[in-house]
Amino acid sequence: MRLYQQLILFMLAATVLPLAAVGFLLLSRAEAEVASHIDDKQRALASATAEAVGASLMEVVNGLARSADFVNWESATPEEVHGGLSLLYGQSPMVSAVLELDAQGRPLGPAVYREEALDGHPAFAAAGLEQLARAVPVTSFQEARRGQVALGDAYPHAATGHAAMGVAVKLADGADAPYAVAEVVLVELEALLQRRAGEGLTRLDMVDGAGRVLASSLPERHLRPLEPEVMQGLTPTREQDTVRSFRVANPARRLSVARVPDVRGLEVVVTVDEALALAPVRQLRRTVLVSVAVALGVLLALGALFTRRINRRLSEVVQGAEAYGRGELERRVQVEGQDELSALASTFNRMGEELESARGRMLRWNDDLRARVEDATADLRAAQAQLVEAQKLAAVGQLGAGVAHEINNPLAGILGNVQLLLLDRESSDSDFETLRKIEQSAKRCKDITQNLLRFSQQRERPDLRPVDLNAVVRDALSLTENQARGEGIDLVTELSTAMPRVKADPGHLSQVVLALLSNARTAMIQSPVKRLSLRTGERDGMCILEVEDTGKGIAESIRPRIFEPFFTTKDVWSNVGLGLSVAWRIITEAGGTLEVRSEAGQGARFTIVLPRA
Repeated sequence: MRLYQQLILFMLAATVLPLAAVGFLLLSRAEAEVASHIDDKQRALASATAEAVGASLMEVVNGLARSADFVNWESATPEEVHGGLSLLYGQSPMVSAVLELDAQGRPLGPAVYREEALDGHPAFAAAGLEQLARAVPVTSFQEARRGQVALGDAYPHAATGHAAMGVAVKLADGADAPYAVAEVVLVELEALLQRRAGEGLTRLDMVDGAGRVLASSLPERHLRPLEPEVMQGLTPTREQDTVRSFRVANPARRLSVARVPDVRGLEVVVTVDEALALAPVRQLRRTVLVSVAVALGVLLALGALFTRRINRRLSEVVQGAEAYGRGELERRVQVEGQDELSALASTFNRMGEELESARGRMLRWNDDLRARVEDATADLRAAQAQLVEAQKLAAVGQLGAGVAHEINNPLAGILGNVQLLLLDRESSDSDFETLRKIEQSAKRCKDITQNLLRFSQQRERPDLRPVDLNAVVRDALSLTENQARGEGIDLVTELSTAMPRVKADPGHLSQVVLALLSNARTAMIQSPVKRLSLRTGERDGMCILEVEDTGKGIAESIRPRIFEPFFTTKDVWSNVGLGLSVAWRIITEAGGTLEVRSEAGQGARFTIVLPRA
């Protein structure tokens, strides 16, 4: 347990708890006395209100009985009967309708009522006459005498929604004598209850024997049943004549009940919300509680002055130790003073410095070792790649040298014989142009074999000079155009008219163009649409040549290998995979780039980018 917590427990046990116990004991006694006083006032209010309600009802009942004695109902004419009923109707503004009935409860003549409220009398609807006729049981007047009065059960008034009661008056002696029934609406009783309840916290209800609210100081409680817990408290009251009080929980209420005199089955219930009635005492309790809390707060503040400094310093040391445990070795403990805690903090700081220094040395060793391993791995990979490339180029060199030597001898004979034939013919000869093309092709073959030799022997440098790129393209097309059209290929050329010269070897460049044209023709052997496009132009200050076909394209998985020697995807057995590798080397030596853009089944586009001369 912390030092501060121990101090709090000591203060509670020594000062606060005894004061709080004595204070709450005194308040509990005061609350009991206030509750007893509230019960006395409620009983007095319930008794007085019950007497006022009984007087008001009996005034209406007695007025009806007296008025009935003024008319000789047995010999009266229908007009006189109607006048007598009107007299009964005018006895009290609480009467809404009067109806004459025979001994069997059947109406005799028209009733007296008004469909709209007038002169204080409530409105009455003709649909309520049947209910009014049954308001008082017929059997209660079999043996009654003239002027005797009976009250029926309460029911909702059809026009206003208030509670109403039937009041029956016997009009003559005898079992077969008629009687009159008046409907009494308890509107004025509600006004009486509202006046007696006032604007305070009290609620007054007049209830019948079934627990229904017939009138209330709260108009919205018309004809609502009382709560079950309230009904249980009313039961003892109905068994004796005394006024009694009781308490209902959830929500807490205090109630007093009194019977209405001279009216059987009616009672007045006074209800007070206990929380509001005892609010002053409970407010005093809260005041005491706040005072105790303030006293405790003052004591805690005084205790905090003594313990705050030592707790804060201990917390700094604990946090520093936890930071070292998480690896935060740069953390330092800041504790003032010249006591043991300061010495402990200094020891922690020295330990952190030593650990941080050791970790820094270890991390530097790890970084150096990782860098050395990565450099060695990179060197091994570069050496391996160079070895593989050297092996491929050595194989190309051996093959190229052999082929070049074997072709050069017969090629020299062909070239010499063609040149002799050209010397014997005039330029107007029909075969002169064909022999000229044979000479040019033989020379080109010679250049190709020399290029192949140069590819295998990298010591020779290319002859870079200004070259007309459009002329190279036209020469290459002149050698392959007939063959391409014979294969059903549609040739499309878009050569820029303002094309500058490029810096390249013309023979090597022609070899590159012929290689790209050959690859395009081979790729379109199985294509339904065969179109070969050649375009020249400029881009970003460089000259470009695009060779685009509609062939089978190049899959993404093999695209990085297409410039490797001996790598080929062609279906023709005579291709050994040297065309693109030689072309890439020629373009690179000229200071340019060879770009490719292709997808499987979407054709291919090779772009030669060369610097301007």
